[in-house]
Amino acid sequence: MKTIGVQNTLTSPNAVPEILAILEELYGKADWFPRFSPVEELVQCILSQHTSDTNSLRAFDNLMRRYRTWQAVVDAPTKELADTIRTGGLADSKAPRIQKVLAQIKAEHGDYTLDFLEDLSDAEARKYLLSLPGVGPKTAAIVLCFAMGKPVIPVDTHIFRVAWRLGLIEKRIGEAKAHDALQAQVPPELVFRFHVGLITHGRRICKAITPQCGVCPLTAHCRTYQSITEPSSGS
Repeated sequence: MKTIGVQNTLTSPNAVPEILAILEELYGKADWFPRFSPVEELVQCILSQHTSDTNSLRAFDNLMRRYRTWQAVVDAPTKELADTIRTGGLADSKAPRIQKVLAQIKAEHGDYTLDFLEDLSDAEARKYLLSLPGVGPKTAAIVLCFAMGKPVIPVDTHIFRVAWRLGLIEKRIGEAKAHDALQAQVPPELVFRFHVGLITHGRRICKAITPQCGVCPLTAHCRTYQSITEPSSGS
């Protein structure tokens, strides 16, 4: 196949809304509602690092059943807590991290709550979450977006892959910087829906090893597809 020249990014200001419209026609529109409280979302997100959703949710359920309060989690012997969340993987590092995060929140705000983030700007709320031990850009964005409905877009491996294939971001910037680069292009009112659409597309069609370009409705918007395929002229 012949390579054809394409722009480095999708420069159209309507690119994101157009992509989202196509994704929602395929997958439906996602409506936001809080799955967990902000602190619960934060703990669950720490448990989800480097493991599957199934394993992390099982570990979270085990934690919530065993310990009725966050104080009980903090006071628990660290090994006991690790054994409780063992199904989530990396329990010996996640257990002390969870205890440190909870203890810092309580020490700084007098309770195990993140409700005060509602009164901060998105940037200030994100900065606070990033100050907690072991909390990175993706975890902070998930808490703000999923638990609080703030227009902060989380970038995981699926979002990152689909976004750079489309040409919304450059692959070389990496996932950490992709949060800001992608955030700048998505209108605030579309952040949650765009996140859900992109991650669904990455899981179902735009897969890492074998992207199903033949059935993808986004090829007209996809820089990667256009860069490796020249439309047939019929000759």
